[in-house]
Amino acid sequence: MTCRVLLIDDDAAVREALSQTLELADYDALTAGSFVAAKDHIRPDFDGVILSDIRMPGRDGFHLLDYTQEVDAELPVILLTGEGDIPMAVKAMGQGAFGFLEKPCARADLLAVLERASRTRALVLENRALKLQLETGDPAARMLFGTSSQSEELRARVRSVARTGAEVLVTGPAGSGISKVAEVVHLMSPAGQGPFVKRPAAGLSAQEFARLCDEASGGSLFLDEVSAMPEATQYAALELIEQGAGTRILAGTTADLGALAAQGVFNADLFYRLDVMRVRIPSLAERPEDIPVLFRHYVAQAAEQAGIDAPEITPDHLAALMAQDWPGNARSLMSAAMRFVLGMPEDVAQAAELGLAEQLARVERALLVSALGRNNGKASEAAKVLKLPRKTFYDKLTRYGIRPEDYRR
Repeated sequence: MTCRVLLIDDDAAVREALSQTLELADYDALTAGSFVAAKDHIRPDFDGVILSDIRMPGRDGFHLLDYTQEVDAELPVILLTGEGDIPMAVKAMGQGAFGFLEKPCARADLLAVLERASRTRALVLENRALKLQLETGDPAARMLFGTSSQSEELRARVRSVARTGAEVLVTGPAGSGISKVAEVVHLMSPAGQGPFVKRPAAGLSAQEFARLCDEASGGSLFLDEVSAMPEATQYAALELIEQGAGTRILAGTTADLGALAAQGVFNADLFYRLDVMRVRIPSLAERPEDIPVLFRHYVAQAAEQAGIDAPEITPDHLAALMAQDWPGNARSLMSAAMRFVLGMPEDVAQAAELGLAEQLARVERALLVSALGRNNGKASEAAKVLKLPRKTFYDKLTRYGIRPEDYRR
């Protein structure tokens, strides 16, 4: 993982050399010749680390370190020191510096400490974003986790359909949290103060359906796996919706309800009434960048339930998680978190046994699927996002058996 590096050194030649080293390692280097020139970049939302010389005219590295500690004590500062400055650097470590390097520093040593600092910073910002989600009064932000663009789009879509009061069809793969999304739609709707009643649609009789509608009057009735609803009950549901009764119907399905309606397996009129507003939940394969934040959240929950301290989650562990397919989506990731807390992370061990090439291949496939999902299956747009030539992109799709049309909505 890489991020931005704010490089501060009054020696222009040193700045240029270090800047080239950083850019060759795919870091985004911001350079400044003094504390004053760098000051505006030092903010709590800075998504990077600081690499600064100690000895500079005017305000030196110690002043910069003190200022950074005041602005954000969790913003990593790495100090560059000459041979005679090592005692000063040790002192700086005691005052909160992330690390120090002796000039001239070896490239491998520089990149190693930057990688550690980058990971630390990314984790800090991720945890802050998650905490903000948990503390916000917005149910979509509080209950639908994730920092990817797909998660942001999902929350925006939920807020939009919730306000309408119309019927909503929630779709997504198994284990993706269809019921939870339906609950958030209810909470954010005009009927949010009313009851939220949920019931599997399979085996639901017309009489029981009518009773549930009365129970959910003034609120919402969520029908899970609506594709399994008996035919007679489908007609009863259609009649209630057409009468405009005081119960909002929310339906969820992992099936292609439109295809079932076209085949005559599901009532087409009911499908069109339920499909007035649709919310599609992306799979974990489409948003692998959400796996770390979701896993950390589930680990914290599992540790609290088990009454034990949450174990440390290493970057290698998260990388192994991202290399997996997760066909069970959030539900299977939640189970993996519980096993991890209880000391049984067998899924990750299995992923690690695949070897580096296979793990990288799985991550690459996940990123390809993610790009297609974000761009509605448009291969040319997905290729641009990933900064790949179109031929290379299509070659990779062929290699992994990925069809862009499967990700069009």
